[in-house]
Amino acid sequence: MNKDWLEKDFYKVLGVDKGAPADEIKKKYRKLARELHPDKNPDNPKAEERFKEVSEAYDVLSDDKKRAEYDEARTLFASGGGGYGRSGGFGGGPGGFGGGSTYDFGDVFGADEGGLGDILGNIFSRGRGGGRRPQAPRRGQDVESEITLGFNDALEGATIPLRLASDAACDSCKGTGARAGTVPRVCPSCQGSGQTTRNAGGFAFAEPCTACAGRGLIVDDPCTSCRGSGRGISTRTVQARIPAGVKDGARIRLKGKGAPGERGGPNGDLYVVVHVTPHPVFARKGDNLTVTIPVTFAEAALGGQVAVPVTGGGTVTLKIPAGTANGRTFRVRGKGVTRKDGTRGDLLATVDVQVPSGLTDEAREALERFVEASGVEDPRKDLLEAAKGA
Repeated sequence: MNKDWLEKDFYKVLGVDKGAPADEIKKKYRKLARELHPDKNPDNPKAEERFKEVSEAYDVLSDDKKRAEYDEARTLFASGGGGYGRSGGFGGGPGGFGGGSTYDFGDVFGADEGGLGDILGNIFSRGRGGGRRPQAPRRGQDVESEITLGFNDALEGATIPLRLASDAACDSCKGTGARAGTVPRVCPSCQGSGQTTRNAGGFAFAEPCTACAGRGLIVDDPCTSCRGSGRGISTRTVQARIPAGVKDGARIRLKGKGAPGERGGPNGDLYVVVHVTPHPVFARKGDNLTVTIPVTFAEAALGGQVAVPVTGGGTVTLKIPAGTANGRTFRVRGKGVTRKDGTRGDLLATVDVQVPSGLTDEAREALERFVEASGVEDPRKDLLEAAKGA
């Protein structure tokens, strides 16, 4: 665990309660990230710094494992002072590990990867004067972005260039924090370790060095670009391939496309949230597309062939049988959404019989003759009879 986590209240950074659910944390991060993104705040160093803080907080709190380690370490850190845990603690005396000896918590809890020794390994130093553990490679942060696709692009798939911003070494000072032509000096208080050791009863407690804020180095002449932090914002363009058939609101993971790792660690992942604009003609229903087809009264009554549009600008011919009722749906196979296995859903075409709003005298006479010739009984007869007997 990064020792800097102990000094930062990530919940306060995001403006959420400690017990906030993952959905609330994610929603709050998205809002802040959009407001503070460097593209929206050019030449605003305060916004850039705040953007980095928000990104770091979300990186920890969005990962269940990191969040659990962070909460536990912060709780343990806060309970220290006169002994680590006041009831049945780890200090000397009755009930403790006692005897006035200094204990190595890495040995007590084990150094296996993923064990409690990993959680506490960077909180406690070696009690008998040993140095810090060497810093291990660190995986880059995951990055999240949002895109908006047209309806057809979502159906067919598309490659979209995304401009991303992530934390990186300052370009001006190459991460040293010192003005060009100068170098930082080793902190005389901690001898470059970034930590100082304080005896607390029966064990040695390591805490960030106050002289150098845990960096191990002191910058006498700060870089004007990063104000001595050594960090900056790196922007890059990533070509994101969006698969065919993606749905509105889908969250796509692009492995290794996130922020670069540190000290040889792997890159993080890029998560792309897709928004699909609605189409004026087509709608989506699972893997199928739907479309409404207007037909005339004569086409519905007599039958015929009508042209049905498909995505991409083409048409297919649909045969309408005589006596087709309003609202009947026909299936055009293979003209829907592309599935993961390469097959396609269907196009569902629903008939909408158009009733003329105005008739000429000749048309009215023709319809009256049709009614007389067809001899159709009242279609509401059964309905009325059923209502009377209810």
